[in-house]
Amino acid sequence: MKKIVFYSFFLSLVAIAGCKKEGNYPGATISPYIALFDIRDLYKGNDVVLTESTMFGSKKITGMVVSDHSGGNLPAGLLVIQERRRLDQLRGISIAIGADAAKYVPGDSVIINVEGGILKRVDGILQITGVASTAVTKVSSGNPITVDRVPSSAVLTNPDKYESTLFVLVKAGFNPLPAPTDVLAGDKALNDGFGDITLHTETTAAFANTKAPFLANYYGIAFNKAIGDNQVIPQFRMRKASDVVVLSSTISVAPVLITGFISDVKGGDGNYEYMQFKATRDINFATTPYSVVVTNNANASVPTGFPANGWATGNMRTYKMNITSGSVKKGEFFYVGGTGKMINGSGSTSMSSSNWVKTLDYTTTNGDGFGTKTSGLFANSGNASGFAIFEGTNITAASVPVDVIFVGTGGSLYTATPTAMGYRITNTDWYDVKNPITLQDQPFYRAGSNTLNMSYTTADMGYFYMLGGEYNVALGRWMKARSQNNVLLSKTSAVLEIEGEGATVIK
Repeated sequence: MKKIVFYSFFLSLVAIAGCKKEGNYPGATISPYIALFDIRDLYKGNDVVLTESTMFGSKKITGMVVSDHSGGNLPAGLLVIQERRRLDQLRGISIAIGADAAKYVPGDSVIINVEGGILKRVDGILQITGVASTAVTKVSSGNPITVDRVPSSAVLTNPDKYESTLFVLVKAGFNPLPAPTDVLAGDKALNDGFGDITLHTETTAAFANTKAPFLANYYGIAFNKAIGDNQVIPQFRMRKASDVVVLSSTISVAPVLITGFISDVKGGDGNYEYMQFKATRDINFATTPYSVVVTNNANASVPTGFPANGWATGNMRTYKMNITSGSVKKGEFFYVGGTGKMINGSGSTSMSSSNWVKTLDYTTTNGDGFGTKTSGLFANSGNASGFAIFEGTNITAASVPVDVIFVGTGGSLYTATPTAMGYRITNTDWYDVKNPITLQDQPFYRAGSNTLNMSYTTADMGYFYMLGGEYNVALGRWMKARSQNNVLLSKTSAVLEIEGEGATVIK
C-alpha cells in the first residue's frame, strides 16, 4: 500500500515537472480597457476612485466620440463617448476634460487613461472627473456612427442605461402644441408617442431661436438631471441645428381610428365578426361616406400571389363594406361587421343597441363592389389578415386608408419588384409612408420599417383585440401608441368590457 502511494506521488511530480518544462502558454492577461458598461456599474451612489484595482486590472477606456460642442448646447467641458464592448450593450460616459472637449467631434475614436480619475455624479450627470486632457489619445477620425432609434418610454424607465449615448427620437412633437412664434430655446416636453421627455436647449445655443416644428426626428444625447437625493430625470439635448429633421409642419387629424375587433368568436365565425372604431369628429356618413376593407391572406384565398390591386384585389382576398348611412359623434365608438350584432358569436350578449353604421351578412352576400361571400372575413391560419378604413367608397390599388391595422405576417403581402405591390398604409402610430429615419418611400405594409403587427390569439376562444393608446385631436397625433390588449370574452360579457378601461382615449 505504501508503494502504491509513493508511486502515485512520484507520477504527480513528473506530470507537474512536465507542465513546467513545456511553458509555452503564458496564461490569460487582463485587457487594458474596461468596458463602459462595467465602468458605470461601479457607481453605487458614492464617488469611486478609479484605480487598477477598482477597474479589475484595467486602466483605460475606449470608445467613439458622440459629443459636438459646435452648437453650444452640451454641458461645457464634457467629452462624451460610447461603445458596445460588453454583451453588445451600448453604454456611454462623460469625461470632464475642460475646454479641450470641444476639440473632438463625432466619429473620433479615442483611448483615455482614466486611472486616478473619480467616477461621480455632478448635477445629476454620471461622469469621470480628475482626468487631464493629455490622457486622451485620438486613434482615428471620421468613423461612422450607427444611431439607434429609442422610444422615450425606454429612457424614462431606465435613464442610467441611456445617459451619455446618442440616439434619435422619431416622429416627435411638442406637448402642448407650440405657438407659431415659439422657438426651441428652453425646456419643452417632447412626445414621440411613447411618453414625454424634456428637450433642453440653452438660450445661448446656436439654434436656440429656430422655430419649433410640428413633427420631427430629434437626434441628441441624454443627460440626467438631479431632482432630489439620488434621484435623476433624463434630459435630452441636441448638439447642432442639423440634429432636428422636420417631418411635417402641418397638423393632419385622422377622422376615424381603429380601436379593436373580433376575428374569431367562440363557435362559428360566420356573420359574427366585427370591427370597432372611434370618431375624432362628428361624421354624417350619408353626406361623407366611408368604406371598410378586410384582407384575408390564408393559403386557400384567391387570387394567390402578391395583391396587384392592393386593397381592391377582391375575390377571397379582400372584402369591402360601404358606410353610406348613419352618423357618429366625436369621441364615440361605432361598429362595422356581420348582421349577428353579438359580442362573442351565437347566443352571446346582444350589441344591437350599439352604433352599427354598417352590417352585411357576408356568409350569403358579396361585398360592396368587390369581395366574395365567405364564412369568415379574417384569416385564422397564421397568415396575415387586417383591415383598413377609407374616406369614400371608390377603392383602387392607389387608395390610401385613413387608418389600418394588421395581424400576422404570413402570405404574399408585398413585393418591391418588378413592380411594387401590396396593401397601402397611412401615417399612424404604427406605420409610415416614408421611413422616418431614411426618408425613403415605403407606402406598403411590410415595406421598409412597416413591420409592426398584432399577434394571433388562441383560436375559437372569443378574444377581442382591444387597441389602447391615447390620441390627441388638437395635435393630430398619438401621444401614446396603441398596443394590443387581448380581452377574453364570454357569452355573457357586457359591452363595457370592450369599450371601458384599456380602450383608446381621445383628447
